[in-house]
Amino acid sequence: MALRSSEIRVDGQARLGWWLVVDDGQGRDRLVDGPFPDRSEAAWAASMHAGDARPVYGVLRPDGGLHRRPSPQELAWLGHLGDQLDRLPADWDAELTDEDPLATLVVEVTAALTEAGLPLWDAAGDGAALGGACVSAEPALDGVVVGWRQHDRMSVEQVHGLVADISVQAVMNRALADVLWLRGLDVTPLGEEAGGHVVRYAE
Repeated sequence: MALRSSEIRVDGQARLGWWLVVDDGQGRDRLVDGPFPDRSEAAWAASMHAGDARPVYGVLRPDGGLHRRPSPQELAWLGHLGDQLDRLPADWDAELTDEDPLATLVVEVTAALTEAGLPLWDAAGDGAALGGACVSAEPALDGVVVGWRQHDRMSVEQVHGLVADISVQAVMNRALADVLWLRGLDVTPLGEEAGGHVVRYAE
């Protein structure tokens, strides 16, 4: 393993970084290279490495193993996802228990849309006029209703007319449905084309 001693320790302390690991055949990770300062460099090294090497973020333990840690990218992602979830109405989970799978599904749907670059609608925030994806847990439907809310210029002011409003609404709702279907979820239309969809776990 090509370890860079100057990067492993700073002031006698083990340093966090990206490492390449492979499965040792017994379900454990075996370190093969590292540390790398960023994921892209580790990913490039993995592509050049013989075998099924993959990048993992963590710190080297005294026994030579790796103690995994959340990467800066993962922490930034979780913060961004939390910001999106904060856009849901304050009482969105009032009818759900802590163990209700619909609560988990709301988070998974929000994550899938956010990863696709589609923000949630901040209905009660400063950006309410901007639109975005509407996500609502609906226990009566045993699913999560997802639909698109356009910018006020389209949906309220209708500066391009009613036909454009309805047409764009239909296109965006289909786009949401396609993204969630591609992520392995069951997606069922709710009403007309311009309406939303009910999302459930695939059986």
